[in-house]
Formats: sequence, structure tokens, C-alpha cells
Amino acid sequence: MGKTHERIDGRLRTFIEAQPVFFTATAPLAADGTVNLSPKGLTGSFVVLDELTVAYLDFAGSNAETIAHLRENGRITLMWCAFQGPPNIVRVHGRGEPVFRDDPRFGELLAHFPDIDPTRHGLRAIIVVTAELVRDTCGYGVPFMAYEEDRDLHGKRFAREDDASLSAYFSKKEHIATSLDGLPGLPLPLPPSTV
Repeated sequence: MGKTHERIDGRLRTFIEAQPVFFTATAPLAADGTVNLSPKGLTGSFVVLDELTVAYLDFAGSNAETIAHLRENGRITLMWCAFQGPPNIVRVHGRGEPVFRDDPRFGELLAHFPDIDPTRHGLRAIIVVTAELVRDTCGYGVPFMAYEEDRDLHGKRFAREDDASLSAYFSKKEHIATSLDGLPGLPLPLPPSTV
């Protein structure tokens, strides 16, 4: 049923790059800490950088749990499900790092995302994940669901923000600078972009 892969290539890469949504899971080290599970989407916001490295754009939202957990311990799992076509689930277990806007690597990484305008979505960071374990499983229990299109609400909401107003927005949110468990989250004020 399940199979371990040494790299993200071939049909595995084709599968994950074709999915319109994926999920991220992280957790703090504390045994009583809050586990976080988030859906991610928006066409063009995910890329495979090489056979063991993937990245996605981290946009404005109501919290920064993933960033906080990655800053604390780096553990992350990404998951894709086939909601159309043959059943399949792919998980990439690995180590992640938030690359913030003032990081010298930011511009080079951002160039890997030509199919999306990140300025419309309040780009906070680029999450880079190095795979340690790549597995796929049957997905027999995943229902068929049809993808229609990306929602345009996120872009409409955050396209009207500049760096100053975005920083002010984040500063008002309770769980952006610190996580639900009090871990450091997004550095505020928002670092200026290197691009």
C-alpha cells in the first residue's frame, strides 16, 4: 500500500505540482503545545526546487503558527491528496525554514514563483522544506471533489496593503508575532523586502 521514495521526481513530482491544495502540519516541542494543520492553495504559490527541496509562499493570515514552530524546531509535514483521478496521498516529512523578506536569499527564491503576483497577497515569508522522508499511500478513503478555481478574496483583501499598513495589520493580530503557545512568530515590524 505505502511506498517510500528517495526523491521527489517523476510521477511523484508531477502529482504534487498538479494539486490545487496541500496541507502543512507542525507542532511545538512542548508536549502540551498546540499542533497546527493548515490548508495552502493559490495557483503558483508552491514549487519543487530540486529532488529533495520544496518551497511555498507564506501569505498574510490570522496567525503564524507554522512560522513559530519552524523557528523553534524545524519539523514539518506537507500532504497532498488526489481529489480527482486515481487515488493517492503523498507526504513529505522534513525540516522547514521561514526565509523572511530581508534575507539575502529571498529574491532568488521568489524568482521560482513566476506564476503568481505575491504583492497581492501580503507575502510574509517563503517556507523552504528539505525532505527527510517521502511517502505515498493509497488514498482510497479520500472522496472525489471537483476543483473549480482559486478564490479571489485573499488577493482582493491584501492587494490594498503596503508594507506599513501590512505591519500595522499584523501588529493588531494576537497570534502573528507570537504563537498560540507564546513562541516567537513573524518578526514585526515586517522586514523590508530585499527585492
